[in-house]
Amino acid sequence: MNKKPKLTKDMFLPVDNDFKEAEKIARPSLSYWADVWIRLRENRLAMIGLITIIVLIIMAIIGPYLNSYTFYEQDFTKKNLRPNAEHWFGTDSSGRDLFTRAWYGARISLFIGFMAAFIDFVIGVFYGGISGIRGGKTDNIMMRIAEVLYAIPFLLMVILIMIVLERGLWSIIIAMSITGWIQMARLVRGQVLQLKENEFVQAATAMGASTSWILRKHMIPNTMGPILVNITLSVPTAIFVEATLSFLGLGIPAPQASWGTMASDALGSILIGNFYQLMIPAALISLTMFAFNVFGDGLRDALDPKLRK
Repeated sequence: MNKKPKLTKDMFLPVDNDFKEAEKIARPSLSYWADVWIRLRENRLAMIGLITIIVLIIMAIIGPYLNSYTFYEQDFTKKNLRPNAEHWFGTDSSGRDLFTRAWYGARISLFIGFMAAFIDFVIGVFYGGISGIRGGKTDNIMMRIAEVLYAIPFLLMVILIMIVLERGLWSIIIAMSITGWIQMARLVRGQVLQLKENEFVQAATAMGASTSWILRKHMIPNTMGPILVNITLSVPTAIFVEATLSFLGLGIPAPQASWGTMASDALGSILIGNFYQLMIPAALISLTMFAFNVFGDGLRDALDPKLRK
């Protein structure tokens, strides 16, 4: 019968530091949103868009106060002046300072864009979430209503509502929000229909969780990625629609200014060669739409779980 060998100290070796280092976790654990931010920062074009949006918001806040002029002050002795040391963007046909009007108009245009996107978010998430999680007859009725509204051309609907309503800031927001939420609702409904088949939702249902609790705690948080991307793309759409309405004379009433009203007022000055009056609001609208679109594209890529390392 073989005897067991006797254990001695010489048979054991201390573990060196290299082995301990090999067992360490090479990368600290990251939350989902921290990983999204890291991948978003690596997208240079998206960061350029984000920085541009921040600069536009800051200038909309402080821009009208950077000189001594107001957005409604008229001086016909200084009308149609080209950009100079006193009037940085020049003046319009009424002698109003275009620099002040441009950044005051940024307030109006950005406010309309953000407010319309927020209302679309609230209505769309509520409507689409209820439709998706209820399913059955409720889903069919709610989606048929949404499809009927969606079949009406968006811009035509907004123009008709603006003709009925009195011209003003909130009239434009209401007109755009009547059918603007449908795309968000359809997006949320599709996401909810996918999520409610997952095990964690079925487990919550089996444990007696209410529909509203499941929607708040499970459905909405797990659909925030596509929702945020849709919001970033809704803002420039609302700004462009406002500019179109103002350009057609259905937007912000005088003497208030928006980028659309500035472009509309500049039409008469093009014939006498004052192209700068149209180029300034057109450039700001284009820059804003570019910034939001590239930021939205970068955010979509950063939120895609398939690209997470």
